[in-house]
Amino acid sequence: MVSRACGLFLRSPAKAAERLTAGSRTAVYRVALHHGPSVIVKLYSRTARRNALTEATAIRAVSAAVPVPRVLGYGTTSTTGATALITSDLGPDTLGSAVRSGSVPRLQALRDLGTLLGRVHEAPVTTAAPQRQAVETVASLSRHCPPDVLDRLAPALAIITGTPDEASAVWCHGDPHLDNVVLAGTRQTRHLVDFTDAAPRRREADLAHALVMTDAHAQWDRHAILGAYPHAVSDTHLAAWSAFVTVSCWTHASPGSNRTIWSDRLAELSRRTPHLFRPHTGHSHAPNARRRAR
Repeated sequence: MVSRACGLFLRSPAKAAERLTAGSRTAVYRVALHHGPSVIVKLYSRTARRNALTEATAIRAVSAAVPVPRVLGYGTTSTTGATALITSDLGPDTLGSAVRSGSVPRLQALRDLGTLLGRVHEAPVTTAAPQRQAVETVASLSRHCPPDVLDRLAPALAIITGTPDEASAVWCHGDPHLDNVVLAGTRQTRHLVDFTDAAPRRREADLAHALVMTDAHAQWDRHAILGAYPHAVSDTHLAAWSAFVTVSCWTHASPGSNRTIWSDRLAELSRRTPHLFRPHTGHSHAPNARRRAR
């Protein structure tokens, strides 16, 4: 399918392909072409609601506001509705890998992420842009999250779904974290990549995702992101979205150490913001808030 996409949209055959990521509905490859530089090919299954067409639309919509990969081609690759997106290859270096290697301080990386999100959220939203409603997002989580856990989150969900998204919708990246920022060029310019879940929605959803996925809950980490973010934010909505994203990460975490990490984070969050959770009653799949040491 990679070769087919390159032939259809680039008119150039693929020489070699390296799979970078693979999920239930998408797979991403770095592809060497017979002619020209390497490219990134993302394949979407026919069952993916957000596909190559919606991602290409998002990338182009924000391209004047923030550095992004160049869209080289996209479209349908099969009669069943599978799609593919081909973009320029910015290289393998991410802000996350730079932090892990020590070449970029963590606080600077968080400030960079906050700045990028501020620029993305300034991109104009047209009436034709495919919005993703908060109700749709909650419904998606409800198909996977245990009902008792979702019930405990009811106060946060009421805040998230209580205000129409159209009232304050901006272009949101959908999955902002340090490994979705690629460093490219001699100046190591920060580029946002992976707009799979991009759509117009409340800015607090994007900021909450960034805070949760970078584990930026310490005061200095949180200030690094929010201090670099140039727009006004609703603290109430930011807290509610942070609770939602944490529960979503716990729900989709694989059993073992990963699930334990998110269980601990969820328990800590319920202690810090008890007003966003219903009191625990009876048995629950979610971790109980541990008693503070006296």
